[in-house]
Amino acid sequence: MTGIATGDYDKLITEVTEWVRGPGEEWADRIEETGEVPDELWTELRDRGYLSLAAPERLGGRGLSFEQWMGLMESFSTSHASVRMIVHVVNGTWRAMDPFASEEQRDRFVRPSVAGTKKVAFALTEPGNGTGADITCSLEREGDTYYLSGEKHLITFGVRCDYWLLTARLAGSTGREGTVAVMVPRDVAGVTVNDTSQTMGVTGTDHAHMIFDRAPVPAANRLGAEGDGLAVALGGFLTPSRISVAMSCVGLARRAQELAYDYASRRTTFGKPLTARQAIQFMLAENEADIEAAKQLILYAAREWETGAPRASQLSSMAKLTAVDMLGRVTDKALQIHGGLGYWKTEKIERVYRDARAQRFEEGTNEIQKMVVFRELQKQKDVL
Repeated sequence: MTGIATGDYDKLITEVTEWVRGPGEEWADRIEETGEVPDELWTELRDRGYLSLAAPERLGGRGLSFEQWMGLMESFSTSHASVRMIVHVVNGTWRAMDPFASEEQRDRFVRPSVAGTKKVAFALTEPGNGTGADITCSLEREGDTYYLSGEKHLITFGVRCDYWLLTARLAGSTGREGTVAVMVPRDVAGVTVNDTSQTMGVTGTDHAHMIFDRAPVPAANRLGAEGDGLAVALGGFLTPSRISVAMSCVGLARRAQELAYDYASRRTTFGKPLTARQAIQFMLAENEADIEAAKQLILYAAREWETGAPRASQLSSMAKLTAVDMLGRVTDKALQIHGGLGYWKTEKIERVYRDARAQRFEEGTNEIQKMVVFRELQKQKDVL
């Protein structure tokens, strides 16, 4: 995929960067003050076209290449974590739906999601097991209707969405062969939705715990065939999404580095700014190298995924675990450079530090990434 022309892309990067540093900072302050992401922010992001950047033109998107999208992801991620979360999720969920959707389903679900007129929440995780073939949320089919029972939790935007893109399994089945992906209307009967949004960071992003009791879902809302559930949830979505999350770590680390450098330049001790102290210089230098190394691995993973390279899945997990570890080191040093003042909410580094911790869980923990990397390594060795 070639993406948009270089000149147009450069203008877009400049526009997004200016928005993040101007209106984006105002939104960040408002979100932290109120604890909520207002609907007006969603509207502004939609009207600016920021929710449809990564999707192809045939779906109503801007048609950026994946590597171009990574550049925008880095810029958005220097903003508030909830702003980043919105653009990341909306610019990614179409990848799960589109390969399995009929043209009628694209008109009902995919294109409205890309346009930002319908909110789709990705609903895979459950409270009682892992996030894969051991899911237990079940579907029983009666005629043209599935009846959904079970629980999902930690579902981002699961409270305010229009649809849950939900993976369950046919009742009585085991393994991935019994999994099914369905588009469940938010207002379906037989569901209880609990708002569980009181998180350490990423303030304002709503998270839902849903309990289904034979909630009726039209069979026409199924994506793909019975047995395709995990392919929908994980196949075309998870690998690029992990790369995108990794790049969001770079953006947030870049913001922490900027805050640390600016503070160190202003803060004076014994007549000299902190930037004159070798200990601080070394910390900032280590951060800069750490950020750049992670970024280059991520861009390599992005290019490999876009060309369909066989190592794309392994590189995606490598990029994510490397970037997450980098983000932890960078934000810790950035906070340390601020001294005790960095622990106060009056300093922006305090929010950045809290938001950074969430990246360790998103799209799978580092332990999961290491399992993927080793599994692919083992396959390579077996071939040899």
